Amino acid sequence: MHQYINRIIQDTVIERIKSSPAVAIIGPRQCGKSTLARFVLEKFPQSVFIDLELPSDVQKLNEPEVFFNYHHDKLVCIDEIQRMPHLFPVMRSMIDRRERNGQFLLLGSVSRDLVSTSSESLAGRISYIELTPFLMGEFGQDTSRQFPFGLWVRGGFPRSVLASTDQDSFIWRNDFIRTFLERDIPRVSPGIPASQVGRLWQMCAHYHGQMLNYSRIGSALGVSDNTVRNYLHILEGSFLVRLLHPYFTNIKKRLVKSPKLYLRDSGLLHALLGIESADSLLGHPVFGHSWEGFIIDNIIARLAPAVMPFYYRTAKGDEIDLVLEKGRRRIVIECKAGPSPVLTKGFYTCVEDIRTDHSWIVCPVDEPYPAGETVTVSPLEGLLRDERAAGFFQTV
Repeated sequence: MHQYINRIIQDTVIERIKSSPAVAIIGPRQCGKSTLARFVLEKFPQSVFIDLELPSDVQKLNEPEVFFNYHHDKLVCIDEIQRMPHLFPVMRSMIDRRERNGQFLLLGSVSRDLVSTSSESLAGRISYIELTPFLMGEFGQDTSRQFPFGLWVRGGFPRSVLASTDQDSFIWRNDFIRTFLERDIPRVSPGIPASQVGRLWQMCAHYHGQMLNYSRIGSALGVSDNTVRNYLHILEGSFLVRLLHPYFTNIKKRLVKSPKLYLRDSGLLHALLGIESADSLLGHPVFGHSWEGFIIDNIIARLAPAVMPFYYRTAKGDEIDLVLEKGRRRIVIECKAGPSPVLTKGFYTCVEDIRTDHSWIVCPVDEPYPAGETVTVSPLEGLLRDERAAGFFQTV
């Protein structure tokens, strides 16, 4: 899969290794972290790779201080680092003793919030890079500015989107779901029943793109609000769901303050809902919300530093899918699954509330075109390259 590695991400990792003692590539399992790391390590001949999924490699770290001292002049890459969090204090000691960059490259399938030891032990010594599954435009058939059906239906996980058939992709995604629940949940959160997390994940698929109501979900599952929050924290920390929070700074209207819930990978969303093909998706009630989540995830993955994403909704029900804020600047983005979007009065009311200079409607069209003096209808690629949104997105 080397031919599909994003060159920007690759170069970013290499530069971070050269400028930081430790670098962590984090992202969901099976998204390509190990492939990316092995490709990067080819640029560092003095390196060693440890996979904590292999018992033989785990044994090598029975005495981590001895191992790290033996490879003191090498870049040590450790895959699935969350399985041995007790290594972080040892690495901190090594980093402080050697005082050089490029000592450790760490790969993890959970966020730093779920492995708090890393944040505490390596604070000021480690640089984090989040790797997502494939995004629009990252490989051949999905450079289309219109519906990228293969990527949208199957999701961005490499083995899913590159599968020979829709059925093979669907089977892989269901295996991923089962493996995460049966193997990863006990490791990340011992004692938490995987079956209940699975039921919540399934329910999240049905609530995809909607406001989160902890009480309603808790009642359906027969658990407390706090338990729902705990389970969602696990799914969020495993890069499987996203909670998008509302925007309400300096606005005096009555606004909704509950987060919106999205599954981060459209392919897993469709697998949980039993959607196997594009034909099945086209006739499904989740069609519009699925497109919305797909576009939002592609946008958030490309945000420049210091850009914060929100959604906006008034108590009357007027809503904007995505508000991006950087300093005092804000831009507004609405996601529409049809090529001929109709803008309501509520849309313009929200735009006026937020006080943005320009707004975009992202939908499956060939080229951007104006829908008014301050509104542009555009494919995703057009938004990312629009000079009026300069500073909000990384270079593509």
